[in-house]
Amino acid sequence: MLSRIEAEVLAKAEIGKVYSIEEFSKITGLNRDAVMKAVYLLKEKGFADVFETTKKSLKLTAEGKKYLLQGFPEEKLFNLLSEVNEIEELKKRFGKDFEIAIGWLRRKKSVEIVNGKVIATGKLSLDEKNALSSVERGEEISEEMKKILEKRKLIETEERKVLSFVVLKKPELEVRELIGDLTQEIIATGSWKGKEFAKYDIKVPSAEIYGGKSHPYERIIQECRKIFLDMGFKEIKGNYVQLAFWNFDALFQPQDHPARDMQDTFYLDRYEEIDFENVEKVKRAHEDGWITGSTGWRGSWSIEKAKQLVMRTHTTAITIKYLAKNPKPPQKAFCIDRVYRRESIDATHLPEFDQLEGVVLDKDIGFKHLLGLLKTFFAKMGFENVRFRPGYFPYTEPSVEPEVYVEGLGWIELGGAGVFRKEVTEPLGIEGKVLAWGLGIGRLAMLRIGLKDLRKLYLPDLNWLRSFPVIRK
Repeated sequence: MLSRIEAEVLAKAEIGKVYSIEEFSKITGLNRDAVMKAVYLLKEKGFADVFETTKKSLKLTAEGKKYLLQGFPEEKLFNLLSEVNEIEELKKRFGKDFEIAIGWLRRKKSVEIVNGKVIATGKLSLDEKNALSSVERGEEISEEMKKILEKRKLIETEERKVLSFVVLKKPELEVRELIGDLTQEIIATGSWKGKEFAKYDIKVPSAEIYGGKSHPYERIIQECRKIFLDMGFKEIKGNYVQLAFWNFDALFQPQDHPARDMQDTFYLDRYEEIDFENVEKVKRAHEDGWITGSTGWRGSWSIEKAKQLVMRTHTTAITIKYLAKNPKPPQKAFCIDRVYRRESIDATHLPEFDQLEGVVLDKDIGFKHLLGLLKTFFAKMGFENVRFRPGYFPYTEPSVEPEVYVEGLGWIELGGAGVFRKEVTEPLGIEGKVLAWGLGIGRLAMLRIGLKDLRKLYLPDLNWLRSFPVIRK
């Protein structure tokens, strides 16, 4: 005896052909859960077999998505040839991807280089771009094109396990109506009387249900925030765009420091007046030390450089401005927010990332309090083994770099910390000692989550997010 849904599955499936549950449901229009239940019942009766199979599919990498959206480097360079063709000028206009673009154009025999000029010799094939579009739509591409795109790291193979079944034989069908779901209508009308109920098989896998939950990275940020709020700190915020004065000069960072170069900092082509009364004292501290007992940096200090706007390179720009406006102790403040630097994108670096910055201002505090505070924070985050290595920063002395021990990885550095120098505090009118630290939350999150690639935190990968547990041990 077979139920109606079992009979339908047998009628619509070919003997010996393997179907995934999702595929068969889509082909026949039958409910997925009903199909799954039916094939397990058929397996018990010897008419079908159910098993897991691995399905491979191609998907675009982050680079592939970028190329599809913005165009391939060789495509953009080929189009630029209509405006300019001198190699040196093309390098300036095109930037760091020039060598990649010209290499592919020459490989495709679309250009020649003659007397320092790039000359187009024919049309540019867009086969790779079309293949990327096919992959995005879930369509098949040739094996040759697949190898090219994989070599360029524009696509990757994704494997996932799917539940499949195969019909082994078909019996003489005797179909009977079984009640699968006891609805309010069936109970009210009494139509259940005299009918059989389908047996409930607890071994049949149910459909996965993905409940709503916070992003794992957001959960870690909230955890960090709670720790400092519980310790009596005040959370502060500030603008992404800051004066170079607050980002660098107020922190006693010399104006010729390498970190201030265009290679490290995003500068805006805009200047604003500095609304702070002690600018002259900061200038003196840089040039000759003012009255701090320091000799300063022994160079001229330009107020024009200090007036330039930058994308903040650290959230210390926020905490130092807060202390300048609140110079009397005690003060305890922290900031968790985005910062920007000219970094090449790889597994451990991004041009924008999150930083956890904190300061404590008081009269009777010292270096040991800083180390104790950081050890407490890391312990609350689950890192029991913490050590501190001597470090150097222009605005703190002494300075340290905290490291935590992670099984299998060893000691991992997570930021920098120290006590603000007098050249920082006294020109700003800050009364007392300041303990300060800046920690990279992205790297902290990688250790907590077990990631090897920082970029994963920011990718819209729903499969990873759905599979990530709400609670991790």
